[in-house]
Amino acid sequence: MVKVKVVEESPNSVTLQLEGIDRSYANAVRRFCIAEVPSMAIDDVVILENSSVLYDEILAHRLGMVPIRTDLNRYNLPEECDCGNPLGCHKCRVLFVLDSKGKERVSTVYSGDLVSEDRDVRPVSESIPIVKLAQGQSVKLEAYARLGKGKEHAKWQPCTVAVLTEGKGEGVYTLMVESGGALPARAIVTKAIELLEKKLKEIQVSLGASAS
Repeated sequence: MVKVKVVEESPNSVTLQLEGIDRSYANAVRRFCIAEVPSMAIDDVVILENSSVLYDEILAHRLGMVPIRTDLNRYNLPEECDCGNPLGCHKCRVLFVLDSKGKERVSTVYSGDLVSEDRDVRPVSESIPIVKLAQGQSVKLEAYARLGKGKEHAKWQPCTVAVLTEGKGEGVYTLMVESGGALPARAIVTKAIELLEKKLKEIQVSLGASAS
């Protein structure tokens, strides 16, 4: 019988004791936490004005690595959205606007300066530095966030740590998952199991079709 015990939990971290399952399945859950559970990240950036010291490409890369709070119930993966629009729609992308100007003294533009069209989808922290501006410098841009998977790019990995260790006894393992803040740690594990089970059922159906 499979047993799951919550050893320790906080919004951004969960440690589970798994008993009565094969190591390969437990490790598959760990890998799905990293590579298959979707999260939101900035993917397209339209630079309208940039007189900062950073090149456009570096600025866009920094924006892409800002963790974004994610709502998997309200947004679709672009490839699964029914809009069929390569630019996306309100169901598969979120617009952020950044418009900052340098002051008399050198000032820092933070993630909290990004204005989202959806107040529930915003940077995990408002204090992530993006760029410094001197007097006369400015940055104005539009950034579009979408759901993606960690197997595409590290910016879409919802967890910063996912570790599986041997427990006490045969068939006992400890799974520790630490979230980057886009999703609660428990939600990451739950979604990983859901996606793994879906994948296994698809394989089972394919094998059944092949046999017939």
